[in-house]
Amino acid sequence: MAFQVLDPTNESAPPLGQLAPRPLSLRGKTVGFISNGKEGTKGFFAHLDRMLRDEFGVANVVSRVKSNYSAPADGYIVGEVVNWDAIVTGIGD
Repeated sequence: MAFQVLDPTNESAPPLGQLAPRPLSLRGKTVGFISNGKEGTKGFFAHLDRMLRDEFGVANVVSRVKSNYSAPADGYIVGEVVNWDAIVTGIGD
C-alpha cells in the first residue's frame, strides 16, 4: 500500500520585510518596552531596565503594557514607537 503525502502550504512565499536599522550603540538612546501585562514580565523588565541603563548607557526606558495580552499592541503604543530607538517586547507566564 502506498501513502500519498500532501503539502498544505501555499506555493508562493510572502514578500520579505526589511529589517529596521540597528543603532551602533544604545548610549543616550531611548528604549521602549512593550509588555503583554502578565506577571512574569515585571521582574524581567525591571532587571533589564537597570542593566540597559548601567551597562549600556541607555538614557530613557519607556514601559507600556498592552490592554489585552493576546492581541497586538494598542494603537496609542504603536504610535509611540517612532519616538524610541529600540524596542523590547516580552511575554511572561
